[in-house]
Amino acid sequence: MEPYVTSANLEVKTAEWLERIRPFNTHAMALNPPASALLVVDMQRFFLDESSPTFTCGGLPILPNIRRLLDAFRQAGRPVIFTQHVHHPDHMDSGIMGWWWEGMCLEGSPESEIHADIAPLPEEKVIQKHRYSAFYNTDLETVLRVLKIEDLVIAGVMTNMCCESSARDAYYRDYRVFLPADGSGSINEEMHLASLLNIAFGFAYVTTTGALVKQVSGG
Repeated sequence: MEPYVTSANLEVKTAEWLERIRPFNTHAMALNPPASALLVVDMQRFFLDESSPTFTCGGLPILPNIRRLLDAFRQAGRPVIFTQHVHHPDHMDSGIMGWWWEGMCLEGSPESEIHADIAPLPEEKVIQKHRYSAFYNTDLETVLRVLKIEDLVIAGVMTNMCCESSARDAYYRDYRVFLPADGSGSINEEMHLASLLNIAFGFAYVTTTGALVKQVSGG
């Protein structure tokens, strides 16, 4: 199956997606850099390796944009938080997900590692989660509260699964949420676009990597 987006057409596709969701993407917000953090969701080898049963083709083209976001937030001295979706080798935490999905990403495995192009710095927080939302049974909310975060940028994979679930949970907790359409990806365009519509309508402002980089950099 051909990927729905590539590095060559990502910019054009993003313009198309933003136009499609424009009637519902009405909660335009400007990022408040001193109260912002970047959440990079599940950019692991398990999802980015073409041989994986859960290969997410939309994840590879967005790697450079996530790198841009990382560089901008780091240079601005703003927090960067990563998530890893993993399960215990004995599947004691798998539950319904153990039979819902083909293959599991195991703790400590090479596949669980975040892609080398965007590897976390030693001092950056990495949250291990066992369900879609980055908030569910993790310490993410505690970390954000202690850091006095108000604006949360969510990027990564999959748009329609862990990114959207995390955006919903962030919204429920009164965070202002931003999601770059060109900094998130899924397994096909239908799911990606459907999720952008959902997110824009009810949970976050869907924007671009360039706009967020400019704002966090004070441009």
